[in-house]
Amino acid sequence: MKSSNTRRVFVQTTVATASLCLMGLGALPAAAQSWPTKPVKVVVPAPAGSSLDVIVRGMSETLTKRWGQPMVVDNKPGAGGTIGMDIVAKAPADGYTLGIGFNGPIAFGPFMFKKMPYDPAKDLIPIVLTSSQPNVLAVPAAHPANNLREFIAWSKSQGDKVSYASVGLGSSSHLSMELLKASAGFEATHVPFNGSPPAALSVAQNETQALLTVEPALLSLVQGGRLKLIAVTSQQRLPTRPDLPTVAEAGFPGFDALAWNGIFAPTGTPAEVVNRLNADINAAMTEPAFRQNMIKQGLIIGGGTAASFKTFIDSETRKWGSIITKAGIKLD
Repeated sequence: MKSSNTRRVFVQTTVATASLCLMGLGALPAAAQSWPTKPVKVVVPAPAGSSLDVIVRGMSETLTKRWGQPMVVDNKPGAGGTIGMDIVAKAPADGYTLGIGFNGPIAFGPFMFKKMPYDPAKDLIPIVLTSSQPNVLAVPAAHPANNLREFIAWSKSQGDKVSYASVGLGSSSHLSMELLKASAGFEATHVPFNGSPPAALSVAQNETQALLTVEPALLSLVQGGRLKLIAVTSQQRLPTRPDLPTVAEAGFPGFDALAWNGIFAPTGTPAEVVNRLNADINAAMTEPAFRQNMIKQGLIIGGGTAASFKTFIDSETRKWGSIITKAGIKLD
Protein backbone atom coordinates (compact mmCIF):
# COMPACT_ATOMS: atom_id res chain seq x y z
CA MET A 1 0.00 0.00 0.00
CA LYS A 2 1.34 3.39 -0.89
CA SER A 3 0.90 6.21 1.56
CA SER A 4 0.00 9.65 0.30
CA ASN A 5 1.01 12.78 2.11
CA THR A 6 -0.27 11.61 5.48
CA ARG A 7 2.65 12.66 7.59
CA ARG A 8 2.88 16.01 5.84
CA VAL A 9 -0.71 16.67 6.83
CA PHE A 10 -0.20 15.55 10.42
CA VAL A 11 3.19 17.05 11.21
CA GLN A 12 2.42 20.74 10.94
CA THR A 13 5.26 23.21 11.20
CA THR A 14 5.34 25.81 13.93
CA VAL A 15 5.71 28.58 11.37
CA ALA A 16 2.62 27.52 9.44
CA THR A 17 0.49 27.21 12.55
CA ALA A 18 1.73 30.49 13.94
CA SER A 19 0.97 32.33 10.72
CA LEU A 20 -2.60 31.06 10.82
CA CYS A 21 -2.96 32.18 14.41
CA LEU A 22 -1.56 35.63 13.65
CA MET A 23 -4.07 36.32 10.89
CA GLY A 24 -6.17 38.27 13.36
CA LEU A 25 -9.69 39.53 12.84
CA GLY A 26 -8.45 42.59 11.02
CA ALA A 27 -7.33 40.44 8.09
CA LEU A 28 -10.74 38.78 7.74
CA PRO A 29 -13.69 39.95 5.61
CA ALA A 30 -16.52 41.84 7.27
CA ALA A 31 -18.83 38.80 7.27
CA ALA A 32 -16.31 36.82 9.31
CA GLN A 33 -15.74 39.73 11.68
CA SER A 34 -19.46 39.95 12.44
CA TRP A 35 -19.67 36.20 13.10
CA PRO A 36 -20.60 34.94 15.65
CA THR A 37 -23.48 36.92 17.12
CA LYS A 38 -24.85 33.99 19.14
CA PRO A 39 -23.61 30.75 20.76
CA VAL A 40 -21.84 28.21 18.54
CA LYS A 41 -22.83 24.57 18.97
CA VAL A 42 -20.30 21.77 18.45
CA VAL A 43 -21.83 18.32 18.07
CA VAL A 44 -19.72 15.52 19.52
CA PRO A 45 -20.80 12.12 18.10
CA ALA A 46 -19.52 10.34 21.20
CA PRO A 47 -20.33 10.27 24.94
CA ALA A 48 -19.19 12.83 27.48
CA GLY A 49 -15.70 11.96 28.70
CA SER A 50 -14.66 10.37 25.39
CA SER A 51 -11.49 11.53 23.66
CA LEU A 52 -13.54 13.53 21.14
CA ASP A 53 -15.41 15.21 23.98
CA VAL A 54 -12.16 16.03 25.78
CA ILE A 55 -10.68 17.58 22.62
CA VAL A 56 -13.66 19.87 22.03
CA ARG A 57 -14.06 20.90 25.66
CA GLY A 58 -10.32 21.53 25.86
CA MET A 59 -10.68 24.27 23.23
CA SER A 60 -13.87 25.79 24.58
CA GLU A 61 -12.37 28.43 26.88
CA THR A 62 -10.06 29.82 24.21
CA LEU A 63 -12.73 29.81 21.51
CA THR A 64 -15.33 31.43 23.79
CA LYS A 65 -12.89 34.27 24.45
CA ARG A 66 -12.03 34.72 20.77
CA TRP A 67 -15.65 34.62 19.68
CA GLY A 68 -17.20 36.61 22.52
CA GLN A 69 -19.93 33.95 22.48
CA PRO A 70 -20.34 30.65 24.34
CA MET A 71 -19.29 27.41 22.68
CA VAL A 72 -21.92 24.79 23.50
CA VAL A 73 -20.98 21.08 23.42
CA ASP A 74 -23.80 18.76 22.33
CA ASN A 75 -23.06 15.05 22.79
CA LYS A 76 -24.92 12.88 20.27
CA PRO A 77 -23.38 9.38 20.36
CA GLY A 78 -24.64 6.37 18.44
CA ALA A 79 -24.53 4.46 15.12
CA GLY A 80 -20.76 4.73 14.81
CA GLY A 81 -20.83 8.51 14.88
CA THR A 82 -23.31 8.91 12.03
CA ILE A 83 -26.13 10.23 14.25
CA GLY A 84 -24.09 13.23 15.35
CA MET A 85 -22.59 13.97 11.95
CA ASP A 86 -26.01 13.74 10.31
CA ILE A 87 -27.17 16.53 12.62
CA VAL A 88 -24.25 18.66 11.44
CA ALA A 89 -24.82 17.82 7.76
CA LYS A 90 -28.48 18.89 7.95
CA ALA A 91 -27.94 22.03 10.05
CA PRO A 92 -28.18 25.56 8.58
CA ALA A 93 -24.92 26.47 6.84
CA ASP A 94 -24.31 29.59 8.91
CA GLY A 95 -21.36 28.57 11.08
CA TYR A 96 -23.41 28.09 14.25
CA THR A 97 -23.48 24.27 14.14
CA LEU A 98 -20.20 22.39 13.86
CA GLY A 99 -19.18 18.81 14.56
CA ILE A 100 -16.07 16.83 15.35
CA GLY A 101 -15.92 13.95 12.90
CA PHE A 102 -13.53 11.01 12.78
CA ASN A 103 -12.52 8.11 10.53
CA GLY A 104 -15.73 6.11 10.99
CA PRO A 105 -18.53 8.47 9.91
CA ILE A 106 -16.33 10.31 7.39
CA ALA A 107 -13.99 7.90 5.56
CA PHE A 108 -15.22 4.41 6.53
CA GLY A 109 -19.01 4.74 6.66
CA PRO A 110 -19.73 5.22 2.95
CA PHE A 111 -18.22 1.79 2.26
CA MET A 112 -19.66 -0.08 5.25
CA PHE A 113 -23.28 1.12 5.29
CA LYS A 114 -25.71 0.33 2.47
CA LYS A 115 -27.11 3.81 2.86
CA MET A 116 -25.97 6.71 5.01
CA PRO A 117 -28.28 9.59 5.97
CA TYR A 118 -25.71 12.04 4.58
CA ASP A 119 -22.84 12.07 2.10
CA PRO A 120 -19.64 13.10 3.92
CA ALA A 121 -18.01 14.34 0.71
CA LYS A 122 -20.99 16.44 -0.37
CA ASP A 123 -22.73 17.51 2.84
CA LEU A 124 -19.78 18.41 5.10
CA ILE A 125 -16.93 20.91 4.80
CA PRO A 126 -13.62 20.03 6.51
CA ILE A 127 -12.46 22.90 8.75
CA VAL A 128 -9.32 21.65 10.47
CA LEU A 129 -7.63 18.45 11.65
CA THR A 130 -7.68 18.37 15.46
CA SER A 131 -5.66 15.27 16.32
CA SER A 132 -4.47 11.84 15.25
CA GLN A 133 -3.28 8.72 17.02
CA PRO A 134 -1.47 5.64 15.75
CA ASN A 135 -2.31 2.10 16.76
CA VAL A 136 0.22 -0.19 18.37
CA LEU A 137 0.44 -3.94 17.78
CA ALA A 138 0.10 -5.93 20.99
CA VAL A 139 0.63 -9.68 21.43
CA PRO A 140 0.59 -11.92 24.53
CA ALA A 141 3.65 -11.42 26.73
CA ALA A 142 4.72 -15.02 26.17
CA HIS A 143 4.32 -14.89 22.37
CA PRO A 144 7.39 -16.22 20.54
CA ALA A 145 7.54 -13.12 18.31
CA ASN A 146 9.41 -10.10 19.64
CA ASN A 147 9.11 -7.95 16.53
CA LEU A 148 6.81 -7.57 13.54
CA ARG A 149 8.88 -9.66 11.14
CA GLU A 150 8.83 -12.56 13.59
CA PHE A 151 5.08 -12.13 14.15
CA ILE A 152 4.37 -12.24 10.41
CA ALA A 153 6.55 -15.32 9.95
CA TRP A 154 4.87 -17.00 12.92
CA SER A 155 1.40 -16.14 11.58
CA LYS A 156 2.21 -17.59 8.17
CA SER A 157 3.42 -20.79 9.82
CA GLN A 158 0.09 -21.18 11.68
CA GLY A 159 -2.11 -21.29 8.58
CA ASP A 160 -5.70 -20.49 9.55
CA LYS A 161 -5.19 -20.90 13.31
CA VAL A 162 -4.43 -17.23 14.09
CA SER A 163 -7.10 -14.88 15.38
CA TYR A 164 -6.89 -11.19 16.19
CA ALA A 165 -9.03 -8.97 18.38
CA SER A 166 -10.37 -5.51 17.57
CA VAL A 167 -12.24 -2.88 19.56
CA GLY A 168 -15.23 -3.22 17.23
CA LEU A 169 -16.37 -4.16 13.74
CA GLY A 170 -15.37 -1.47 11.26
CA SER A 171 -13.18 0.38 13.76
CA SER A 172 -9.71 1.77 13.06
CA SER A 173 -8.45 -1.14 15.16
CA HIS A 174 -10.16 -3.61 12.79
CA LEU A 175 -9.23 -1.93 9.52
CA SER A 176 -5.60 -1.32 10.50
CA MET A 177 -5.12 -5.06 10.96
CA GLU A 178 -6.82 -5.77 7.64
CA LEU A 179 -4.36 -3.36 6.02
CA LEU A 180 -1.46 -5.11 7.75
CA LYS A 181 -2.73 -8.54 6.64
CA ALA A 182 -3.03 -7.35 3.05
CA SER A 183 0.41 -5.74 3.12
CA ALA A 184 2.22 -8.68 4.76
CA GLY A 185 0.26 -11.55 3.19
CA PHE A 186 -0.81 -13.54 6.24
CA GLU A 187 -4.21 -14.80 7.36
CA ALA A 188 -5.98 -14.25 10.67
CA THR A 189 -9.60 -14.48 11.82
CA HIS A 190 -11.20 -11.30 13.13
CA VAL A 191 -12.80 -11.40 16.60
CA PRO A 192 -14.54 -8.06 17.36
CA PHE A 193 -15.12 -6.89 20.92
CA ASN A 194 -17.10 -4.02 22.38
CA GLY A 195 -14.25 -1.69 23.25
CA SER A 196 -10.58 -1.97 24.12
CA PRO A 197 -10.74 -3.49 27.66
CA PRO A 198 -12.25 -6.85 26.63
CA ALA A 199 -10.24 -6.91 23.39
CA ALA A 200 -6.95 -6.36 25.22
CA LEU A 201 -7.85 -8.94 27.88
CA SER A 202 -8.53 -11.56 25.20
CA VAL A 203 -4.98 -11.11 23.91
CA ALA A 204 -3.49 -11.13 27.41
CA GLN A 205 -5.22 -14.47 27.97
CA ASN A 206 -4.08 -15.75 24.54
CA GLU A 207 -7.66 -16.27 23.43
CA THR A 208 -6.69 -14.11 20.47
CA GLN A 209 -3.10 -13.55 19.39
CA ALA A 210 -2.91 -9.89 18.42
CA LEU A 211 -4.58 -6.50 18.70
CA LEU A 212 -4.00 -3.16 17.02
CA THR A 213 -5.34 -0.27 19.07
CA VAL A 214 -4.20 2.99 20.66
CA GLU A 215 -1.43 2.77 23.25
CA PRO A 216 -3.22 4.27 26.31
CA ALA A 217 -5.81 1.48 26.21
CA LEU A 218 -3.07 -1.12 26.68
CA LEU A 219 -0.81 0.52 29.24
CA SER A 220 -2.04 -1.31 32.35
CA LEU A 221 -1.64 -4.75 30.76
CA VAL A 222 1.76 -3.86 29.30
CA GLN A 223 2.99 -2.53 32.63
CA GLY A 224 1.56 -5.63 34.33
CA GLY A 225 3.64 -7.87 32.08
CA ARG A 226 0.66 -9.47 30.32
CA LEU A 227 1.09 -7.86 26.90
CA LYS A 228 4.06 -6.73 24.85
CA LEU A 229 4.11 -4.16 22.06
CA ILE A 230 6.00 -4.95 18.86
CA ALA A 231 5.14 -2.21 16.34
CA VAL A 232 3.40 1.13 15.81
CA THR A 233 1.36 2.03 12.72
CA SER A 234 2.56 5.63 12.25
CA GLN A 235 5.44 6.44 9.91
CA GLN A 236 7.44 7.87 12.79
CA ARG A 237 8.16 6.29 16.17
CA LEU A 238 6.17 7.40 19.19
CA PRO A 239 7.91 10.02 21.35
CA THR A 240 6.71 8.06 24.39
CA ARG A 241 8.15 4.77 23.02
CA PRO A 242 11.20 5.60 20.93
CA ASP A 243 12.33 1.94 21.02
CA LEU A 244 9.10 0.68 19.40
CA PRO A 245 9.69 0.24 15.63
CA THR A 246 7.17 1.30 13.01
CA VAL A 247 5.49 -1.12 10.62
CA ALA A 248 7.25 0.74 7.80
CA GLU A 249 10.64 -0.01 9.36
CA ALA A 250 9.81 -3.71 9.37
CA GLY A 251 9.80 -3.77 5.59
CA PHE A 252 6.54 -2.07 4.57
CA PRO A 253 7.52 1.42 3.37
CA GLY A 254 4.68 3.95 3.43
CA PHE A 255 2.51 1.94 5.84
CA ASP A 256 0.42 4.40 7.81
CA ALA A 257 -2.76 3.71 9.80
CA LEU A 258 -3.98 6.41 12.15
CA ALA A 259 -7.15 7.21 14.03
CA TRP A 260 -7.92 10.88 13.36
CA ASN A 261 -10.55 13.53 13.97
CA GLY A 262 -11.34 17.09 12.95
CA ILE A 263 -13.91 19.85 12.88
CA PHE A 264 -16.58 19.99 10.15
CA ALA A 265 -19.35 22.39 9.13
CA PRO A 266 -22.36 21.96 6.84
CA THR A 267 -21.69 22.44 3.15
CA GLY A 268 -22.57 25.98 2.12
CA THR A 269 -21.00 27.62 5.16
CA PRO A 270 -19.50 30.92 3.87
CA ALA A 271 -15.81 30.70 2.98
CA GLU A 272 -14.96 33.66 5.20
CA VAL A 273 -16.54 31.92 8.20
CA VAL A 274 -14.68 28.69 7.37
CA ASN A 275 -11.42 30.66 7.29
CA ARG A 276 -12.26 32.35 10.59
CA LEU A 277 -13.05 29.00 12.21
CA ASN A 278 -9.84 27.49 10.89
CA ALA A 279 -7.72 30.35 12.23
CA ASP A 280 -9.40 30.38 15.64
CA ILE A 281 -9.23 26.61 16.16
CA ASN A 282 -5.58 26.56 15.07
CA ALA A 283 -4.95 29.24 17.69
CA ALA A 284 -6.79 27.26 20.38
CA MET A 285 -4.60 24.23 19.65
CA THR A 286 -1.44 26.21 20.39
CA GLU A 287 -2.48 26.84 23.99
CA PRO A 288 0.00 25.12 26.36
CA ALA A 289 -2.68 23.58 28.60
CA PHE A 290 -4.49 22.09 25.60
CA ARG A 291 -1.28 20.71 24.12
CA GLN A 292 -0.15 19.16 27.40
CA ASN A 293 -3.51 17.44 27.84
CA MET A 294 -3.46 16.05 24.30
CA ILE A 295 0.11 14.77 24.61
CA LYS A 296 -0.77 13.14 27.94
CA GLN A 297 -3.46 11.15 26.11
CA GLY A 298 -1.05 10.05 23.41
CA LEU A 299 -2.60 12.28 20.75
CA ILE A 300 -0.71 13.97 17.93
CA ILE A 301 -2.00 17.55 17.77
CA GLY A 302 -3.28 18.57 14.35
CA GLY A 303 -3.66 21.95 12.70
CA GLY A 304 -3.16 23.32 9.21
CA THR A 305 -5.49 24.62 6.53
CA ALA A 306 -8.96 23.49 5.56
CA ALA A 307 -7.59 22.56 2.13
CA SER A 308 -4.88 20.30 3.57
CA PHE A 309 -7.46 18.57 5.76
CA LYS A 310 -9.68 17.92 2.74
CA THR A 311 -6.75 16.51 0.77
CA PHE A 312 -5.96 14.18 3.64
CA ILE A 313 -9.59 13.01 3.94
CA ASP A 314 -9.76 12.29 0.21
CA SER A 315 -6.63 10.18 0.48
CA GLU A 316 -7.91 8.31 3.54
CA THR A 317 -11.24 7.63 1.86
CA ARG A 318 -9.57 6.07 -1.17
CA LYS A 319 -7.18 3.96 0.91
CA TRP A 320 -9.70 2.59 3.40
CA GLY A 321 -12.46 2.22 0.81
CA SER A 322 -10.25 -0.28 -0.99
CA ILE A 323 -9.51 -2.22 2.21
CA ILE A 324 -13.17 -2.28 3.32
CA THR A 325 -14.38 -3.41 -0.08
CA LYS A 326 -11.75 -6.15 -0.34
CA ALA A 327 -12.50 -7.44 3.16
CA GLY A 328 -16.27 -7.28 2.57
CA ILE A 329 -16.92 -5.39 5.82
CA LYS A 330 -20.56 -4.35 6.27
CA LEU A 331 -22.30 -2.80 9.27
CA ASP A 332 -25.90 -3.27 8.07
